[in-house]
Amino acid sequence: MTIRVLLADDQALIRAGFRMIVDAEPELEVAGEAADGREAVDLTRTTMADVVLMDIRMPHLDGIEATRRICADDRLAGVRVLVLTTFENDENVLRALEAGASGFLGKNVAPADLVAAIRVVAEGEALLSPRATRGLVARFAGGRRTARTYPGLDRLTDRERQILVLVAHGLSNDDIAGRLHVSPLTAKTHVNRAMTKLDVRDRAQLVVVAYQSGLVQPGDDPPES
Repeated sequence: MTIRVLLADDQALIRAGFRMIVDAEPELEVAGEAADGREAVDLTRTTMADVVLMDIRMPHLDGIEATRRICADDRLAGVRVLVLTTFENDENVLRALEAGASGFLGKNVAPADLVAAIRVVAEGEALLSPRATRGLVARFAGGRRTARTYPGLDRLTDRERQILVLVAHGLSNDDIAGRLHVSPLTAKTHVNRAMTKLDVRDRAQLVVVAYQSGLVQPGDDPPES
């Protein structure tokens, strides 16, 4: 299946570079190009792209707000946003994830890693670069945010809560399956049920819920089965 990618960046040279990378892959195609956040939102609606490569700093509407509008649109429920920026700091990580982004990478990412990231988020997985992940954890560790209440947590089964914690530690479905001695399909089913009960789009938002609710604390090790 072809993955349609929308390129959103105010620099034409950056978009051209991304287009070359995407066009070189037979399973990927460029659905369109946007030079600002408003155009990114409009083109996402008209092209029905699968993945949006979203810059953060753009005129008229920044990438964070553009991401928020895309992810809040029920008609675009299947769209995944992958944020790429030269400003890979903890505040941008949190803002992007809270807006609904499925992934976050620095613009210095290698072409092969960018292609892999597009495929990962298109499949509904979360994608954070190691530096971005450290920034996210450091942000919570700094104590600048208080724990938030998520009513949906009370509806999770013990197994779903256990899997939520493992997702927050960055484990894939295969990793979870191996740790809990279940099939990858069973692990995926529990993850999907947790997302439904918590009313989140994908695994990236599960990570946010786990940390913001205090269910996972920075420095914790993944629990054993």
